[in-house]
Amino acid sequence: MVELRKRKTPPPAPVRPAKTQKKAAPKTKLDKVKDAVKAKVEAVKEFSGKSNGEPSGKAVVPAAGAIAPKAGDTISLTSFGGEVETHEGTKTTLAKLVEESKSGVVLFTYPKASTPGCTKQACLFRDSYEPLTVGGLSIYGLSTDSPKSNTTFKTKQNLPYPLICDPSQALISAIGLKGPKSAKRGVFVVDKLGKVLAAEPGSPDGTVAVVKKIVDGGLTTDGSNAPPVTDSVADDKEAAQTASEVAESAAKVDS
Repeated sequence: MVELRKRKTPPPAPVRPAKTQKKAAPKTKLDKVKDAVKAKVEAVKEFSGKSNGEPSGKAVVPAAGAIAPKAGDTISLTSFGGEVETHEGTKTTLAKLVEESKSGVVLFTYPKASTPGCTKQACLFRDSYEPLTVGGLSIYGLSTDSPKSNTTFKTKQNLPYPLICDPSQALISAIGLKGPKSAKRGVFVVDKLGKVLAAEPGSPDGTVAVVKKIVDGGLTTDGSNAPPVTDSVADDKEAAQTASEVAESAAKVDS
């Protein structure tokens, strides 16, 4: 009788120690400063149309994080803000509106037609329409509302100026007045040469006051008598400070 022998259970395979990932060296202050400057430069390039192979001078709708134009800047009106629509359903662009104006365009933005604050703002521009346009500025209300809503709004409040519909917030984003769901209340003024005379959020009364200062010659584009610092202005100051730190740090490294 053949005796069956039990096979010995092979020992378990040795467990290989997991490869330890080399930790990246912590970034120095100089590296962080360089990264911040690079991000700012890329944002400016994207806004001015010099990124991703775009020809120099071709303005585009700024992407998230891009720097919106501020008072004193000069923008290229071609394609700036994309195509929008009047309350009558006519397709147009900021470039066309500026071309049709005598001296420039005022865009006051509002969150939603026929709401209390927006009605007050629209009526203030209505009541000041003649003195605000005496110098050749053309006034437009700008929101994400539909042509139907804006037509009702214009008719009910007897507004003497057109209303612009921008449901995709293309133009609203380009001028830096995009809100979480609709436009922020604010005002944007640009002259025939593309020079930005005002670009800021504000109250119903405040947005009208900004345009009055421009018409009266009380608000210049060189920064004097400028409105309170906004987020975009603060970002520019931060970028300038960062660039200064890079130059200073680089000088120390080279020395």
